[in-house]
Amino acid sequence: MELTLLAVPNCPGAAALEELLAAVLADRPGVTVERREIGDVRAAAETGMSGSPTLLINGRDPFAVPGQAPSLSCRLYWDAAGRPAPAPSAEALRRALTAAAGG
Repeated sequence: MELTLLAVPNCPGAAALEELLAAVLADRPGVTVERREIGDVRAAAETGMSGSPTLLINGRDPFAVPGQAPSLSCRLYWDAAGRPAPAPSAEALRRALTAAAGG
């Protein structure tokens, strides 16, 4: 499984997503996360980043909103209670990883 974390420089949400990934991946040895810093809209479009941070699983953003344009802006996710958060919930991330792994 290939995981890529895309973020603009000094993105506060990237740190939150990295912490969450470390916790969720603790039971998945051997899975690593590539980190890429995105500095312009062209690079955001080329990589599929629709806000910072974006997580790609096998090259796909499992949390993408259809029709959302490439962006360098801060990205918000929604927690289980419907509140905005800087990263997806642990459960949503686990579901995305399980789906990407084929099960």
